[in-house]
Amino acid sequence: MVVSAPSITAGLNVGDSVAVNGVCLTVVSAAPETFASDLSSETLKRSSFGEASPGKLVNLERPLVVGARIGGHFVQGHVDGVGRLVSSQVSGEGLVMRFSFPNELARHLVYKGSIAVDGISLTVALVEKNTFDVAVIPHTLQTTNLKHLRIGDPVNLETDILAKYFERYFTLGLSRTQAGGLTVDYLKEQGF
Repeated sequence: MVVSAPSITAGLNVGDSVAVNGVCLTVVSAAPETFASDLSSETLKRSSFGEASPGKLVNLERPLVVGARIGGHFVQGHVDGVGRLVSSQVSGEGLVMRFSFPNELARHLVYKGSIAVDGISLTVALVEKNTFDVAVIPHTLQTTNLKHLRIGDPVNLETDILAKYFERYFTLGLSRTQAGGLTVDYLKEQGF
């Protein structure tokens, strides 16, 4: 995949990472105004790139530099699945956008939790069985590709890394006391 990106190619080298619509890709060639990346079968399976066409606008982000200020939530570029725009309604000067999501992501979506949509860090404003809403402020609309989405368009979704670790922690039984179970008394002792 070749991406036209004159605003971020300065200093871009082969082997560098760039998030394209929230998907962490490795630069395999770089030119003054473009870069190219290979797409694995896993990337095509988990992302919207299998449906992408030439000329599509994408969100781009260079990786975090050690020592830089961190804002928002941790977005790794490890897409969990593809959702689709269900609706978009004007709310003040912004939008409330509703997206569908694959069933396997439901366990990681929580009200006021974090979600990355095409690499954009957003806060979940509502979660229902197969959809979630996000409130998109004017600045985000102006600086991302969200304003170009049409009903049914695919988007890359990355759930919050903390939710994934939390789930894994409990799945492995690491929350259990030596007595073999998590109890109300144990939680009280821990300050809950």
